[in-house]
Amino acid sequence: MNCVIFGAGAWGTAIAIHLSRQGHTVSLVPRRLEQALALASTRENTDYLPGHRLNDSIQVALEPIPALMDADLIFIACPSKGLADLLKTIGPAVRASSAVMAISLCKGLDQSTLRRPTEMMAEAFGTLPVATLSGPSNADEVARGLPTALVLAAQQDDKLLRDVQSAVSGPSLRAYTSSDLSGVEIAATLKNVYALGAGLCDGLQLGSNAKAAFLTRALQEMMRLGQAVGGRTETFLGLSGVGDLMATAHGAWSRNRAFGEQLATHPQTTLKALATRRDSVEGYRATETLSKLAAQKGVATPILFCLNEILFAGLEPRAGVLALMTRDLKSEV
Repeated sequence: MNCVIFGAGAWGTAIAIHLSRQGHTVSLVPRRLEQALALASTRENTDYLPGHRLNDSIQVALEPIPALMDADLIFIACPSKGLADLLKTIGPAVRASSAVMAISLCKGLDQSTLRRPTEMMAEAFGTLPVATLSGPSNADEVARGLPTALVLAAQQDDKLLRDVQSAVSGPSLRAYTSSDLSGVEIAATLKNVYALGAGLCDGLQLGSNAKAAFLTRALQEMMRLGQAVGGRTETFLGLSGVGDLMATAHGAWSRNRAFGEQLATHPQTTLKALATRRDSVEGYRATETLSKLAAQKGVATPILFCLNEILFAGLEPRAGVLALMTRDLKSEV
């Protein structure tokens, strides 16, 4: 298949390497012209995924619209905050293309509308089917060809989705299908928030008991909010829920976990440094948008609300822990 990937961060680059390994024709479209020129000349993404050479068959596109000619699959791998602008740019060309499906690799909600990435894509792309690919997936490990299992979700688990499943899957990456698009997508956003919180546990040196309790209660909140937006409970017990949460909350490579750990000991400098980071910490803004969504839906998410207070209202992390530990006593379920 002819695969076009918009966004040359770590994840977009890793997927490009994987799809090329599968024998597909791959075009990688960076957001910035200077990045595209650097990738085309050096064949290595030194900014986001160093140490992995781009196969010579991977085309690096300097312009987004020409890359869509003859596209079969379109992958959107930009940070969630840049999705709306990208869709405005490529929407008309995508609608006129020969693509059979557009697949989101984004994790986050639109800050103003609280819409999920595939909701925004569906509006921009018209009748083109949309899906999301999610699960525990460190980009470096995918690029190295280490075993990875993901979930490919769309509104319907039909022949098209299974054809795309076959195209994406291979010896080192196995994709499972799901028709719970909203559940898989909201789980992908929530896990970044709670991985940030797990990093706070590490930075505050709260111990294994506290981190295990935190993640268990976090999973309960994920399921409650997921159900409120139409997701299914079993989705959050699968790869895109607990699987992705555990990988991101424990992985030394996790940007969200590392950010939380730094926040615990150096809150002001860590928050200020966000403006100059090349990579994105999706859990930071997602905490704010998901808190708005939970309030809008009337869902009880005390951990989420506490993290929001720490990030955006100046609550001291240890005071947040005390507030959670001294809430009214209740049954577990």
